[in-house]
Amino acid sequence: MFVGLDHGTRAIRFASESSVFELRRDRANRLGSQEIIDEIEKNLEISTDDITLMGVSYSMGDEITKIIPISESKTRGVQAGDGAGIQIGGGTKVFDAIRASSIPAVLIPGIHRGTVGDPRMNVFSHGASPEKVGVCYHIYLAGHKSFIVADVSSNTVTVGVADGKIVGAIDACLFAPGALQGPLDLEMIRKVERGEWSANEAFSKGGVIYKMNEIKGVTPKVVLALFVSMEIAAMAVLLKDHGFEFEDLNIFLTGAIGAETVFGEDVGRLLSCAPIMLDKWTAARGCRDIARAVFEGVHEIMGIGVDLSDSLIK
Repeated sequence: MFVGLDHGTRAIRFASESSVFELRRDRANRLGSQEIIDEIEKNLEISTDDITLMGVSYSMGDEITKIIPISESKTRGVQAGDGAGIQIGGGTKVFDAIRASSIPAVLIPGIHRGTVGDPRMNVFSHGASPEKVGVCYHIYLAGHKSFIVADVSSNTVTVGVADGKIVGAIDACLFAPGALQGPLDLEMIRKVERGEWSANEAFSKGGVIYKMNEIKGVTPKVVLALFVSMEIAAMAVLLKDHGFEFEDLNIFLTGAIGAETVFGEDVGRLLSCAPIMLDKWTAARGCRDIARAVFEGVHEIMGIGVDLSDSLIK
């Protein structure tokens, strides 16, 4: 049996072969390690002894460049513990509970300077967190080799894939905001400079919900649909340089907001396309798919290498 873990902004999502469940990070923060393992077993209706391999995503995933056994990561796969975004807690406890357990697991890297396909995108230090690799792989296994996917929820992340390889990614800190998080505009930069906010506070309050007091006559999701569409169009420019016109590409939307039909219709109208909607479990399922592929012996996932120790496989 294979299981995937999506380390989301507000919740940890798990997917097995037949079940899914969500553990809110604030609740996970109140649980002990064995209680977390018990939650996994109860809600997925499995025994962790039956897990062949788990695919784990965590935080930015910017310390590692390949898919590795979770036991080989000394830093949980991140360069620094004080990452960007809302600090709720819980995710670290889930990670540590899995690493300390007998569950065989691999850790998936994010999209950053060490893993991104197009070297021009290396001007940015970070493009997407590891679960987006899971999203892309799940889409790829459904038969799509070249596409753009936007994951829209607390933040917005858009990834471009050409011929089965991730060539670039744009995070909320770079362009399109999400509901809660977003890029630092001039006003926020000034607040940081004046010491009113930290840079992380500014990012964590850069989403459209926090900005709506300044915008009259439109709803947050209408505003969000505009910026998400602009970001998808920007990613299409990169993929055009890899040989794919916009009309050749499938456009996918996922995430808590991206999966909403009305939101997808707004994006489709703006881009003159018909986005394919995916539910919020796609990332966890994709991380599960990665675990299965790694166990079966693949050496590369979406252009990212696999560095596996023989001792990981039972």
